[in-house]
Order: sequence, then structure tokens, then C-alpha cells
Amino acid sequence: MFDINYLKYLLKDENAVVIAYSGGLDSSVLLHQLVMLREERLDFHFRAIHINHGLNDSSDVWASHCEQQCKVWKISFFLDRVDIYCHKKVGLEAAAREVRYQALYKTMTKEETLLTAHHQDDQSETVLLALKRGSGPAGLSAMAQIKTHGNHRHIRPLLMRTRSELEAWANYYHLSWITDNSNQDMRYDRNFLRLQIMPLLNKRWPSFSRTVSRSAQLCAEQGSVLDEMLEESLYKLMDRSNALYFLPLNSMSVARRFAIFRRWILYQNGTLPSRNVLQKIWTEVACSRLDANPKLKIWKYEVRRFRNRLYWLPITKPLGNCQLFWSFPWLTLLLPDGLGEIRQSSRGIILRCPQFNTKVSVRFQAEGKFYVHGRSGKRSLKKLWQEYGIPPWRRQRIPLIFYNDCLVTALSVFVTVDGVPLPDGKKWSISWENSNALLSSNNSCKGINNN
Repeated sequence: MFDINYLKYLLKDENAVVIAYSGGLDSSVLLHQLVMLREERLDFHFRAIHINHGLNDSSDVWASHCEQQCKVWKISFFLDRVDIYCHKKVGLEAAAREVRYQALYKTMTKEETLLTAHHQDDQSETVLLALKRGSGPAGLSAMAQIKTHGNHRHIRPLLMRTRSELEAWANYYHLSWITDNSNQDMRYDRNFLRLQIMPLLNKRWPSFSRTVSRSAQLCAEQGSVLDEMLEESLYKLMDRSNALYFLPLNSMSVARRFAIFRRWILYQNGTLPSRNVLQKIWTEVACSRLDANPKLKIWKYEVRRFRNRLYWLPITKPLGNCQLFWSFPWLTLLLPDGLGEIRQSSRGIILRCPQFNTKVSVRFQAEGKFYVHGRSGKRSLKKLWQEYGIPPWRRQRIPLIFYNDCLVTALSVFVTVDGVPLPDGKKWSISWENSNALLSSNNSCKGINNN
């Protein structure tokens, strides 16, 4: 039976880790090994997070088991309940995985490293599923033992161990674990492989899982070499917002073009796309009509084009019908859909101060033509957005400040002549704090809202 020396090597530079603890065999073995490691290293700290998807009638029983086990072993335990957003093109397994990782990273501190208990048999199944999807070398490289997600490292310490080895460990130390009855449901592809296909393959070729894992590692190494070769090209094509300047891709081979697309999407933590999706990005978005406003939806994201650049964007809801009233004394106003907040601030733009009886409102669209301070002639809002280089998807997400029904400013873009302070008039300074950390707001945009 194996020991924890390899675990000690993998975690030699880690002092704070989080284990994704489902309560199953795999994560129970890993959790027990961390307990053993803690006895040897006084500077080593870890905690367990259990994600309750609520998909099984026994979900609460499993959560209780995990909590009790952590109490016995004196481990800090955190339970998080999540709702699964299941996209018809993604499926329940993929949706659950996506939501699970989002929840894990959300609860982690920047110093912590994530540990998951994937093992060698999981790796073989992942490779076979990638073959079923027609994946290339990047997909066939399957799961990396060590990877980076944003500011966090993600380590899979058991990736070179078989399930039978984990069972031997659990039985030797008399561990208890839960059994998910849904693992017997062969409607799920992974269960079909695990229950029907892998036993046959391993019976015929006992080292099948090990050799498949080696193939995955070789694909990963080839992918790493390709990343190094393409990294410079990709960085030259991206701007500070990670938008991709795609015109030079016209002269590239299809293989090189698609390789850059893949790395551009992965660079932004997107999911590895299929070849069909890559083809659609090129033909339906990059190469669409010059006067078009193309977009391609890819699960919760979309690829859009603007001025010879491609953008990878989260899907947002339109705010054109949203209107917020901002009443005296104009306290901080929270904007909808994570757009941040508006507040009075000496660092903001300078406007003429509204009179006490002026109705100040925030809107996201406006009709008519407007005189912009410092520019001649009237222009429609659409024309102004074009002249200021505002992409179409941002145009109904920029706060427009109105005094009664008079537009005075598009925050961070322009001030109209109606918003300029009079020479001897009172001035008003407001700022838009646009924070990505604000994921939601108390303001609903189903109609007109009051403070």
C-alpha cells in the first residue's frame, strides 16, 4: 500500500489548503491523509468544504456525515448549498461541476490551495469521454495534477492512484464513507464507462488505466510546448481588456488560427471549445458582414466583435427599460446587475447642481439628439456611442443621469451642455464606482423603481 510521501512532496510549499470533501471514498481517503500530514507538520492548516447540490434525497444526510467526520478529526468544516443551472447543451453533470467549482473558489482565501480527490480511474474515464466528443490533444490531456485558476492553485494529489488502491487504504484504516446511489445510474456517460466499459478494458489489459493516464500526460506535455510557441503570438494580438485583434488570423492556417482561439478562451478561464464552436467563432462572428453586430452564445458567455476585435463576455441582461429615481439628499445609489454604485464624490465629474425640486433619475437609454459639451452640433445617442467607441453590449449599461427629462451626462463618457455648471452656479460632483465585486443589487429593473 502506498504512503503519504508523495502527498508531502506535492504540498511541501503549501501551508493552507482546502479540500473539496464530498464524503465519498476518494475524498475520505484524501482527507485522512491530510490528517496524517497535519500530525507531521505543525505549520500545515487545512479545512474541508462540502458542496450540497440538493440533487439527491440523501443530500442532507451526506452533509451531516461530512460534518460529523470533520468534528471527530478536528477539521474546520464549511457547508455550502448551491442551485444547479442546467443548460440543455451542457447537461446536469457539467452544470453541477461548474457550479461546484465556482462555489469552492468563492469561499477560499487568496492564500489557500484547492485539493480534489480525482484518481487514475477518473483520468481514464475523462480521456474516453474526450474521445467520444472528438477532442484534440488539449482535451485528451484530461485533468492536470497541478493547475492554476486565477490566484489559486488546484492540486489533485491522488491522480496517479487507482481506485483499488484507495479502497485498500480505506479498508486498512477502517474509514467510513458515503455511497451515492446516483453513481449506478447509467444514463450518465461517466457511470456507463465506470460500470460497463472500464471493467472490460481492465480485465483485458490490467494496466489500461495507467497507460491511458500516461497518454494524457504526453498530450499535456505537447500542449504545454504548443502553449509556449503560441504564447507570444497570442499576447501580441490581445489588448489590455483581453480583446483579440483577429485580422492577422486571416493569413494563418486553420490549425494555427484555432489553436490561438483555444488559448485565448482558456486564458480567460473559459471551457475548452469544440472545433465546431471554433469554426462558428471565425465564420459567424469574425467574418460576418462589416455592418453586423454578431454574437455567439457559448453557455454563460458570448463572443462578440467590435472594430476588428473579438471579446469574450459574460452574458448580461438588457437594462434599457430600467429607471431609478435618485432623491435628495442623493445618498449612494446601488445600480442593477453588478454595475456598481453612484455617489457624491469630490473625485467625480462636475455637473450643475440640481435644484431641490428637480427629479433626478438614472436611465440606460435615451431618445432624441443632444448637444455634448465641447462639441458642435446635435447627435443621437447611437451616433455618440459610435464616436466614443462604445461597444454595442455596453451601450445600455452606462448610467445616464437625467434632470427631469433632460439628459445631463453619460457617466464616464460625456456631459451635455445642459449638465455644465453656470459660471456663478452651484456645482455638483458625482462618481460612478463600477466594481466587479458587486454581483447583484437591491434595485430591480422590472419597471420604474423608487428609493
